Amino acid sequence: MFPLLEAKNLACGYQQSPVFSHVNLSLYPGQLAGLVGPSGSGKTTLIKALLGLVKPWAGEVCIQQQRLQAGQTPFKMGYVPQVETVDWNFPVTAEEVVMMGRYRKQRFFPFPSKRDRTIARELLRRVGVEHVAKRSIGELSGGQQQRVFLARALVGEPDIVLLDEPTSSSDLHIQHELLHLLAELNAQGLTILLSTHDLNSVATHLPWVICFNHGIVAQGDPMDVFTPSTLAETFGGSMVVNHDGDRIMIAGSMTSVRHQMKTNLPAVLR
Repeated sequence: MFPLLEAKNLACGYQQSPVFSHVNLSLYPGQLAGLVGPSGSGKTTLIKALLGLVKPWAGEVCIQQQRLQAGQTPFKMGYVPQVETVDWNFPVTAEEVVMMGRYRKQRFFPFPSKRDRTIARELLRRVGVEHVAKRSIGELSGGQQQRVFLARALVGEPDIVLLDEPTSSSDLHIQHELLHLLAELNAQGLTILLSTHDLNSVATHLPWVICFNHGIVAQGDPMDVFTPSTLAETFGGSMVVNHDGDRIMIAGSMTSVRHQMKTNLPAVLR
C-alpha cells in the first residue's frame, strides 16, 4: 500500500529561524493518527506544510505520490484550523461557513446551488449540529464551532482531513464526543491526522501517535510510544505512565506526587 500523504526529509522555518528539519512521515489510507507535542514545537507548521500552506526550506510533501506545490492545497484534503485563529465575530451562519468549502466546486456561478445547500445541511446533520445551521457562528459553543468547521472540511469530500488542536478549548465531555465522531468518520474510510497536547485522550482514542518536538521523536502504537523516556524527550519534563490492561494514564511527576500524598493523608484531610 502506498502512502496517501508523505513528508520526505522535510525542513521548515520562518525568516532565519528553523522550526524543524529531517522530518519523514507517511500517512496511509484509513489511518487515524495523533500528532502530540508541546506548544511551540512546530506541530502547526508541519500541518500547514502538509497542506501546502507553508513552503518547505528543504524536502518535499507528496500526496498520492505526486509532489505538492506550496500554495496549491489539493482539493481532496480538508483542514480544521485552531479555534484561536478564527474571527468568531464575523457575520456568517454555521451553514454559510460549511458552504465556503464548496466554492471550489462552483464552476460558473458565484452563488451556492441548491445541491450545495443540501450537502452543507447533510454534513451539519452528520456531525450533529444541523439545529444550529441558521445561527451565527459566534453564538455557538466551542464544541459546536468545532463541529461546524469539521463539516466545512468534509464538504469537499476529502480523502484526508488535518485538524490543528481541535480539542484545545473544549471541556472533557466535548473532547470525548469529538474524538468519538472522528473515530466514526475514520471507520467510514476517512484518513485523519490531528494535533493535540492532550496525551490521555490520544492514548484512549487513537491507534497511532507521533511524538513531535522540532522533529519526530517517536511514532507508533501509544502502548509502545508513550514511555517516560519518550515523553520526557518530547515535552521536556518528567512524566509518570500507568498501564491498566489496554489503557494508559499519563500524569506529570508533580501531579503523581500530589496524588500519592493525598492518598496517604487521613480521610478527614483528603
